[in-house]
Amino acid sequence: MRQPSEPIFNVPAVVSATLAILFAIHALREWVITPEFDNELLWLFAFVPSRYESSMVGLGAYPGGVAADVWTFITYAFLHGSWMHLGLNAVWLLAFGTPVARRFGGARFLAFFAVTAAGGALAHLIVYSGERVPMIGASAAISGFMAAAMRFAFQRGGPLRFIGRADDQAYRVPALPLAAVLRDPRVIIFLAVWFALNLLFGLLGSAALDGSDQPIAWQAHIGGFLAGLLAFPLFDPVSARAR
Repeated sequence: MRQPSEPIFNVPAVVSATLAILFAIHALREWVITPEFDNELLWLFAFVPSRYESSMVGLGAYPGGVAADVWTFITYAFLHGSWMHLGLNAVWLLAFGTPVARRFGGARFLAFFAVTAAGGALAHLIVYSGERVPMIGASAAISGFMAAAMRFAFQRGGPLRFIGRADDQAYRVPALPLAAVLRDPRVIIFLAVWFALNLLFGLLGSAALDGSDQPIAWQAHIGGFLAGLLAFPLFDPVSARAR
């Protein structure tokens, strides 16, 4: 008789691979490369709003030139400020990336990661235009996965229902239209708590989380969340049908 597997111990390969890459990158930065080289990596791959000032674009004033002006919208998400920062993001990626990966598959998962990371960077750029402080961390992309999971996970038969199913069909329930999702009291409570926490941590700074004195880019979290919420239908492989 086939024993049902527990989802918490059955992480999709693309999520495991993403976590492995994140941890490997941080381990290299912490234990292998020199602080000088690490500083160069930050300027090459972190997201720096001042790159995009009209007087800077296309002049190669920052490492990587025009190409880095494009790739840093995504690559910043693979860098983290501390092991605590990375550990917290890893927990949230496991929680919300797993149901989305089960629904989307590996290729769509990675593409969605890129789009939501870029959405977070864009929101950060709008608020901090001209700022020279680099932004790093996967939180914006993870916020996008939270939004995507919200589109289907709370539904009848979905993976986050109080009485839900643990099989693959629980991750394939048709998503409701966004307007219908936003009328669900549980979703409204989830959104209220999530936005309130982001505003709170934005005021308190990252000392509330990992003891560092770096500000939390909560605007990027919101940008990634909105990108995930709106882009979900473009990536969702489950066809909508009458319920």
